[in-house]
Amino acid sequence: MRILIPALLGVTLACFAGPAVADAPPAAPAPPAAVGFGWPLDPPAVVRPFEEPESAFGPGHRGVDLAGRAGQPVLAAAEGVVVHAGLLVDRGVVSVEHPGGLRTSYEPITPLVARGDRVTRGQVIGHLEPGHPGCPAQACLHWGLREGGDYRDPLSLIGSQVRLLPW
Repeated sequence: MRILIPALLGVTLACFAGPAVADAPPAAPAPPAAVGFGWPLDPPAVVRPFEEPESAFGPGHRGVDLAGRAGQPVLAAAEGVVVHAGLLVDRGVVSVEHPGGLRTSYEPITPLVARGDRVTRGQVIGHLEPGHPGCPAQACLHWGLREGGDYRDPLSLIGSQVRLLPW
């Protein structure tokens, strides 16, 4: 009898304990805006929006252009690790890999960080340079976002209203 009582007690408790944690449905992933992304320029002013290309090599605008001024600090949109900081063709570029597989890029800038550096949201990663083609302001930051090999709209990272300026 001693053996049956603990066994029966365990079955009884299991019946009243409710569903096991493993039976609960997995939580839906938080939208990117909820994971702590912010604007790379302060104040932000979008002068050209993201235009998704119809194909991998088709025309489009694979990021957004933010109006700024030459020498303005460029901020990391979120914490991450710098995977590139330096010249890319003829302009300074910084790329940051964020947790969850997102990668942001910032150009044209004079980098203040180096490959392998850990950055936090709002940290100055460089200074904005003039000369972005088609920029209607003194200087424009081209802010890009990739998820894996796909380009995404970086404005999807921001959970607030966006001010669009005429392009």
